Amino acid sequence: MDRRTVLVLGGGVGGLVAASVLRRELAPQDRVVLVERSTKHTFWPSLLWLMSGSRKPEQVQRNLEPLARRGIELRHGDITEIDPERRQVVLDGEELLGDALVVSLGASLEPERVPGLAEAGGNFYTLDGAKQVYEQASTLQTGRVAVVVADVPFKCPAAPYEAAMLLESLMRRRKVRDQVTLTVYAAEPAPMGVAGPEVSRGVVGFVRQHGIDYHPSTKLARVDASGKRLHFDTGDQAEYDVLAVVPPHAAPEVVRNSPLAGPSGWIPIDAATCETRFDNVFAIGDVTTVPLKLGKPLPKAGVFAHGQAQVVALTLAARLRGRGQEQRFEGQGECFIEMGGGLAGFARGNFYAEPAPQVQMYRAGRHWHAAKVAFERNWWRTWF
Repeated sequence: MDRRTVLVLGGGVGGLVAASVLRRELAPQDRVVLVERSTKHTFWPSLLWLMSGSRKPEQVQRNLEPLARRGIELRHGDITEIDPERRQVVLDGEELLGDALVVSLGASLEPERVPGLAEAGGNFYTLDGAKQVYEQASTLQTGRVAVVVADVPFKCPAAPYEAAMLLESLMRRRKVRDQVTLTVYAAEPAPMGVAGPEVSRGVVGFVRQHGIDYHPSTKLARVDASGKRLHFDTGDQAEYDVLAVVPPHAAPEVVRNSPLAGPSGWIPIDAATCETRFDNVFAIGDVTTVPLKLGKPLPKAGVFAHGQAQVVALTLAARLRGRGQEQRFEGQGECFIEMGGGLAGFARGNFYAEPAPQVQMYRAGRHWHAAKVAFERNWWRTWF
């Protein structure tokens, strides 16, 4: 019997789910190879809780080794070349060849694109950055906290607004809220804009209810790290004592240098099947671009990577085994919006609806925060 090999590139949300479902669905002799630089999986939504003191680093990461005991081959290292025609990748000089390829390499963070930003730090999109923000925020007695969206697009559209509210909650817990100002400076015109004006207004309302100043359409031009001053493209300036920043995002360099990349550097895919223009080469999650009818791309969010991964894994299993049905991704998405103090909001809807996504914002409450905690717990239980 033929032995097939599927290469899954990236061990984030999409790659983890795709590899796990493939391993469950394919024949035992078939190989599922997960290629990931790190030996650990980070549950990115929990970085916000790490940043605000509700989690420790060991609570937001797990070793990938248990996947090997389930029959998934793990390969660690740097991917330096992707050849989608041959379904081949080069990993630290070694060529790996597959019958199918699933690219889930996410987005690269590029703070160096804004002068001074890398030196300033405060990037809560990484484990070390989230720890740094918490260390600074947990000792601040008086001053200014700035949450900055440096550029678009970026992954997890709610994250900067959640970050501001969670930091505000931290200041209240520490009883220094009256001595601290919090401000959001965003390079986008509205929060979660693809979800529609109702959701945007709801998020802005949450932020302002917390006494947080909000400045949309304000793009960061440079940072004076030594003077702790932000410079915006409008010519305006602002001082800060604690900086929590969403750095510029880009497709990974190995993707930008491959035939997979579109004009923007991201990988264009079929909206329903997640296929690229190459046979049996799929891409999922943040590394992709899917244009919507309203003229904006599908947001970069873990919920979409998760759904796309399941579709791709089941489709590939059907093709390789010669039975079962191919699947289609329908654009359903949802998002918790953490507000601090045990409260959260929630939005859910169809992002593929035409002429515009149909997304509903639900009333905030403690039950949504409890649901987010349960989701985190279930993630570890299901995939590890």
